[in-house]
Amino acid sequence: MTDARQGLTGLLDTEAIRKDFPILDRTVHDGKKIVYLDSAATSQKPRQVLDALNTYYERHNANVHRGVYTIAEEATALYEGARDKVAAFINAPSRDEVIFTKNASESLNLVANMLGWADEPYRVDRDTEIVTTEMEHHSNIVPWQLLSQRTGAKLKWFGITDDGRLDLSNIDEIITEKTKIVSFTLVSNILGTVNPVEQIIRRAQQVGALVCIDASQAAPHMVLDVQALQADFVAFTGHKMVGPTGIGVLWGRQELLEDLPPFLGGGEMIETVSMHSSTYAPAPHKFEAGTPPIAQAVGLGAAVDYLSAIGMENIHRHEQAITEYAVKRLLDVPGLRIIGPATAEDRGATISFTLGDIHPHDVGQVLDEMGICVRVGHHCARPVCLRYGIPATTRASFYLYSTPAEVDALVDGLEHVRNFFG
Repeated sequence: MTDARQGLTGLLDTEAIRKDFPILDRTVHDGKKIVYLDSAATSQKPRQVLDALNTYYERHNANVHRGVYTIAEEATALYEGARDKVAAFINAPSRDEVIFTKNASESLNLVANMLGWADEPYRVDRDTEIVTTEMEHHSNIVPWQLLSQRTGAKLKWFGITDDGRLDLSNIDEIITEKTKIVSFTLVSNILGTVNPVEQIIRRAQQVGALVCIDASQAAPHMVLDVQALQADFVAFTGHKMVGPTGIGVLWGRQELLEDLPPFLGGGEMIETVSMHSSTYAPAPHKFEAGTPPIAQAVGLGAAVDYLSAIGMENIHRHEQAITEYAVKRLLDVPGLRIIGPATAEDRGATISFTLGDIHPHDVGQVLDEMGICVRVGHHCARPVCLRYGIPATTRASFYLYSTPAEVDALVDGLEHVRNFFG
């Protein structure tokens, strides 16, 4: 064991944690045990979440809110109980501020469409501006492009520095009195950068702009306190935080949710309906038209229980240590270039890199033959790749079940890649 690895032991009982995740025992390619380093795309699921999903379908499967029979009432209690758990997890002032969607992309589209249809003072139109950043996931770029095209609003963005940070040197010129909404990621899914939330929100508040934060890469990895953030909207997704796919969350300030119009129409989101007009239910149901993702919400509630029992502070410290170790080891690989911050400071548990002239797709394929699971491509953040003049990157991302031995396996695998391609 290297000296750097000595300090990592004992941060979390990863051996015990890994026993909760059945897939981590899988083997591929003639018995090679998988090394899963793609949690930024989707995390693996513990037995506790899988059991919650199975129990729901086996014992409580029914539609929610309207049934008066026993299992329908049980399903409703489980679904709304998941909302309570999420509200506590993010320190929301009210459970009614938690809206269930199918993913963070839908949450961000929901905000964009609400603002496009809103009355003053929230309306986005040709006389207003929308601000985002060059490091966003496409889910926090395309909805604002669509809104800009539909309303005539001007879309502006912060650039990225050479070392993978947001360039805020012109913040007063980017966020102006015309700005209606500033939407940015808390942690970059490609660079791993943790962004300076307070500085951006402070400027937005000075000009009266709303703030929307994409917390998809933050909620699984650190304490997420929406009251401390002081944003107006926060979006994240369940499948990156040991929960199932098909469930996302939008948190919004209650007064905004009361004033803004719904995005989808249908059952459950109404108060009264006639052939002439309709009135809407209060939030959150106002924004949850139709049969919701019931089982997925139950699974997300179980995921919140699991993460909370371990402690988000403990998970964050573990990942910081793993990431620091990984950065040091990767920088020793000849020809490897980290895209983004080349230190562990102010970064999440995601590291993107290039390896000489070897295409990332080739890197990923050779690593796969060794059982090592990494992401390759532009990671739904193509503007970042364009900014750095690269076609794609290889991305390794870590989580509460990641170990220093897996970092070592990655580094050994990259040496094999280098030898394979000469």
